[in-house]
Amino acid sequence: MTSTWLHNLPLWQMTLVVFGATGIVGAGIYFVAGRLAASAHRRSFTALSPGLLSPIGVIFGLLIAFTAAQVWNDTERANAAVDAEAGALRSIVVLSAVFPPDAQMQLRKLVREYIGYTVDTEWPMMAQGAVTLKISPPKLNEALRFALALPANTPGQQTAQRQMAVSLEQALEARRQRILVSRSEVSGIKWLCLSFLAACLLFAIALVHGENRLASAVATGLFCASLATTMLLILSHDRPFSGEIAVKPEPLLQVVPADP
Repeated sequence: MTSTWLHNLPLWQMTLVVFGATGIVGAGIYFVAGRLAASAHRRSFTALSPGLLSPIGVIFGLLIAFTAAQVWNDTERANAAVDAEAGALRSIVVLSAVFPPDAQMQLRKLVREYIGYTVDTEWPMMAQGAVTLKISPPKLNEALRFALALPANTPGQQTAQRQMAVSLEQALEARRQRILVSRSEVSGIKWLCLSFLAACLLFAIALVHGENRLASAVATGLFCASLATTMLLILSHDRPFSGEIAVKPEPLLQVVPADP
């Protein structure tokens, strides 16, 4: 599993770490391949066919594609969950207007406090992957109980009460989805497989060009730059609520009702 400190680095620092680590590994493989190409068994190593690069490259490319698809899907789910939660809370604020001022003020207060708790407490915890469904949102549960206990004396209030109950349930479900996505990340075994395949492909590139050290250095450098770019792109989006490129709580903040 990749460490939390790496995910929370500023993008420029993450770029330096990824490109630096890839460059060091690439230089090490280039050095080893050069020693092998100059050894007593150099004919065996330099006789490797360039056709070997194709199957390894295809396997590596497929694994990159599957990993990237998971990351993009998690990001889309995170944005959808936050938007759905904000929409449900907005509906509660709007529907509260059909009730008496005291009830309206109480519902808006509960929504405001819930959003404050979510932004100030849950969001930093989600960045660490520390939020679980065992943590119940007290203000949202209290709002549901309060809405169901309201006296609905007119058909409009009865309709609004039912719709508010539905909206509160939708907000709870959206929160559940948000928390589940916040704990999603590329698993350690996937990172290990990606790294191993990348090293195999890099080693094969260096050996295939072993007789020409300049060509080997250029090919190794180009592949390392491409690999680092790909890894950086996946790593920066790996955890939807962590890092500089993360899902923000702006949709929820836009719903916060004004103080009376």
